[in-house]
Amino acid sequence: MSGVQPAPLVLIVDDFEDIRDAYADFFVFRGYRVAAAADGEQAIEQATALLPDLILMDLSLPGIDGWEAVRRLRADARTQRIPIVALTCHALGGVRQSALDAGCDAFIAKPCLPQDVAAEVRRILGLAEDPKGTLQAG
Repeated sequence: MSGVQPAPLVLIVDDFEDIRDAYADFFVFRGYRVAAAADGEQAIEQATALLPDLILMDLSLPGIDGWEAVRRLRADARTQRIPIVALTCHALGGVRQSALDAGCDAFIAKPCLPQDVAAEVRRILGLAEDPKGTLQAG
């Protein structure tokens, strides 16, 4: 047994496939493991089954929206401690605080640079660099 920790698993939740794919490719290239979900229901299922290290959650989702998904994840003992980053186009006043009040650990308004998202993920996970050892400019 080598004692090597597996790379952090990031669950990317967004209803736009192109956005999910872009972030997945970005994080995989940097050494993370990635799972994806297209709506709140899938996000809850994936989070419960996989117990990711962090969730990037769009708040505007079909069906169960991101707001409700966050509340349900926080209410479940299995998922309540998983850090959740709201990654959303909602940037109007008060939305950031509402997302934090709903249970998100951080808030990033889209559009944003993938490097900024990666920096926030590293900050929350307590990583000085990406799993492949690539330092990113903040």
